[in-house]
Amino acid sequence: MSTIAEEPAWQRLSPRMLLVHPLHEVLRELPLLVAVVVFGSATDNQLWVLPLVGLIAVVGVTRWFTTSYRIEPDPEAGRVQLRSGLVRRKVLSVPRNRIRSVETDARPLHRLLGLTVLRVSTGQHATGDRAFELNAVPSSQVPQLRATLLAHTGQPVPTPTEPARATVLARWEPSWLRFSPLSLSGLVMVGAAVGALFQSGVWAALQDSPVSRGWIEAAEQFGLRQSAVLIAAVLWVVSMVLAVLRSLLTYGNLVLSRSSGAAADVLALRYGLLRVRHYNYDMRRLRGGTVRRPLLVRVFGGARLDAAMTGITGEGESSILLPPCPRATAEQVLTGLIGDPLVVTGPLRKHGPAAVRRRWTRAMMGPVVLGVGLAVAAAVGDVPQWCWPAWAAMTVGAALLAADRARALGHRVDAHWLSARTGSWEQRRYCISTAGIVGWTVRQSWFQRRAGVATLIAATAAGVKAYRVIDVPQEWAWSVAAQASPWVAHSRWTRRG
Repeated sequence: MSTIAEEPAWQRLSPRMLLVHPLHEVLRELPLLVAVVVFGSATDNQLWVLPLVGLIAVVGVTRWFTTSYRIEPDPEAGRVQLRSGLVRRKVLSVPRNRIRSVETDARPLHRLLGLTVLRVSTGQHATGDRAFELNAVPSSQVPQLRATLLAHTGQPVPTPTEPARATVLARWEPSWLRFSPLSLSGLVMVGAAVGALFQSGVWAALQDSPVSRGWIEAAEQFGLRQSAVLIAAVLWVVSMVLAVLRSLLTYGNLVLSRSSGAAADVLALRYGLLRVRHYNYDMRRLRGGTVRRPLLVRVFGGARLDAAMTGITGEGESSILLPPCPRATAEQVLTGLIGDPLVVTGPLRKHGPAAVRRRWTRAMMGPVVLGVGLAVAAAVGDVPQWCWPAWAAMTVGAALLAADRARALGHRVDAHWLSARTGSWEQRRYCISTAGIVGWTVRQSWFQRRAGVATLIAATAAGVKAYRVIDVPQEWAWSVAAQASPWVAHSRWTRRG
């Protein structure tokens, strides 16, 4: 006689979210509230904001009552489901055997209340309504929930009798902050703040205020040009301070560790001072990594390390293993993960004179065209004197860019790893396991065919999905692919090459 297994009961999120949801809703609608306050001040009716705040708070409370989840017990055939919505009811369902990682996130208010946001990732980029997020559960339940959701992956779960052995690969250091001002994050934050002032109506309200008139009078007395330079300098300093502060709060206390146990090998990443994030990666899904070196960071000896891993998007915070840090640290960590120092730091095979000529041709095209235009303009009329020094500086900059790009270009391949380097504004050296490459493409533009070079693209399920070897001599293209993937050697394209 057979029995039908009972479905697990739906569970609610932590009731402490009744304190968090209303506040988050108010903060999310803050621009609207500011606009209402400004409008109320203009119409002498500031009570408009009270019913709006009440409505937003009710929406936040309703979210808790209408959200629940359940986890079916079978790790292979079961599903994890999230039910939400009041007017439009929605059930988000994910097969448990498709879960690739479980991420946790705890903002300051969550930490104060002992809560943690838990996100389930299947390897597909999901945002908004399609993201599976439990916001939030008690922090004490997170280890058990993570172990349950990842039971099918074989990730080791520490026990009192047999704890997992953890090896720290990298730990955040205050000296890493010196690379923070070299990014554009501070300027982006300043721009976002200015945009918020415009959108909220605060800027319009300040235009006719005594404060605004005082600033204008001071600028006229000091001189418009001097005032513009002073404002630019202040914004530059503020942007650097904001960039350092953002880096400190986001990546402070970062610890990258590797835990090995009887069941599996796990890479754990934890970072953040106020908002703490925790990622667990199954090392069986690691396909390599990318050392990224933006120009200014590279000048000061820094680099960033991204993971190439199945189930993790290749762009954004989820792929970052190390923020800008000393180059030696990033290369040492990547070497430890893949186990071959030559792949990470070894010499690369250059792509020949045709590829070098293309670097110079593409970089110098703009200065040459501009120089011809200036010469024609000077022949028929007057050209401002500053144009020629500016053109000379542009030409020198383009030449340095071409030389740097030509020096960076190269690749290395063997039966286990493909490594290639390219770029100047952001130089990237990626190292990809050939076992994870599922396809190859050789592309040639009209100009590449004329130069006798081609772009070789390795397709993989990890990272950015497509890794390019740029401007390789066309007679090498299929042989490089065959060296990395022996099954390519039997294709007709290899025989033609």
